[in-house]
Amino acid sequence: MKNMAKLISTLLILGAFTSCSESHFREDKIFAGGKYVTAKTLNKGKQTYTEYCMPCHGVNGDGKGVASKGMKVPPRDFTKGIFKFGHVLSGELPHDEDLFELLKKGLDGTAMLPWDLKPDQANAVVQYIKTFAPKVWEGKDKELGKHVELISDPYGLAHQSAAIAKGKAIYHGEANCQSCHRAYIGVEALGKITEENPREVDMTVFQQKPQETEWGFQNIPPDFTWDTVRSARTVDDLAHRIAAGIGGTSMPAWKDTITDDQIWAVSYYVKSLMDMKDTQLRKDLMNAIKAENQKFGK
Repeated sequence: MKNMAKLISTLLILGAFTSCSESHFREDKIFAGGKYVTAKTLNKGKQTYTEYCMPCHGVNGDGKGVASKGMKVPPRDFTKGIFKFGHVLSGELPHDEDLFELLKKGLDGTAMLPWDLKPDQANAVVQYIKTFAPKVWEGKDKELGKHVELISDPYGLAHQSAAIAKGKAIYHGEANCQSCHRAYIGVEALGKITEENPREVDMTVFQQKPQETEWGFQNIPPDFTWDTVRSARTVDDLAHRIAAGIGGTSMPAWKDTITDDQIWAVSYYVKSLMDMKDTQLRKDLMNAIKAENQKFGK
């Protein structure tokens, strides 16, 4: 890890010395949503990208920078014009504000750090990365996704326990989240929710199932008690992520598939699982699941 940090630091320094002053762009562009961007801004964006982003995301924005070779989580390939995290339905183009947020906060558990860029730098680099996927971004006819709106949190701390209990039932029942993530209850409890004979429960529900992505590599849905959730730290974050889905992956947008109330309840439940990471509670939960499953010969 130290070697990786040293490599990235070295590349950043080299990037700073090799930053381009060239005028690569000579014409202004119009991007999705009617965003008018001057050639001056794009050239500034290229310079900022070269200094800070190129070591990981590559000269061509394809995620194949020099530093990417040692990374467990591949840097985003901008040439696809697909972004995983935004406040729009998965598969739709995110707004600039969504991309600014990613720059500012980074992505937990990855090499994507929070970047303290000046507003003009952030804007310039966001506009520049759009040029890697001109067929997706460029033109007056390209549309941005519609922001996903949710009702206000109907639970709050006062009703947190009720939300967790309801979310647990939805997670393992109506939403069937264990089909991609994993189950956090034993076969008997799961059978009561799904009306299935515990002895006939498919044990893969206790495994994480790798999923194909539109970038050509597999994505492993997180075990919420163990893995780091990259784009969500709070119940609010989780609710909006569940509602919008994750672009380029099999995680769908749940908005209008289940109710907003249910989305909030699942978010409270998932957050309660995330809070178990590195605690005795997690060990107790896993031991309880194992003991229950063994009663049914599982």
